[in-house]
Parts: sequence; structure tokens; C-alpha cells
Amino acid sequence: MQLSSLVQSIVSFYEFCIIAYVIMSWFRPTGIFYDIYRVLGQICEPYIGIFRKIVPQMGGFDFSAIVAILVLRLLTNLIFS
Repeated sequence: MQLSSLVQSIVSFYEFCIIAYVIMSWFRPTGIFYDIYRVLGQICEPYIGIFRKIVPQMGGFDFSAIVAILVLRLLTNLIFS
């Protein structure tokens, strides 16, 4: 396995974690789902928090996770192209 495909796999997994974290934030997770939500929050929130400071909320919607994923993909494409 090449280094580039390994890094891209890790980035794809991190994007999946961000998406799962955002979807879980729409609901009130309980039980084991709350534990998963907390772990995802500890993993994703430091990165998403950077964009929360930059991207303002529009109409009560938080688009910082979308911007975070787009920037992550852009950086990955720039590095490996």
C-alpha cells in the first residue's frame, strides 16, 4: 500500500467521522450512541472548531463542518496531485 493511498484512506475515514458527528448532533443520542457521539466529538471538534470561529452561522445553521470537509479535501488533493 502506498503512502498516498493510506493517507487518503485516513482522510476519508475522518470525513466519515465528521459526517457521523454532525448527523448525531441533530438528535439526542442516548446510551451507547451518546458514548459514540462523545468520542466523535473529541475527535472532530478540535478541527471543526477552527472553522466555527471563521464561518458565521446563517439563519441558525452551522456550516462549519461542510467547510471543514471541503478544506480537508482541497488540502488532500493539493498534496497528492
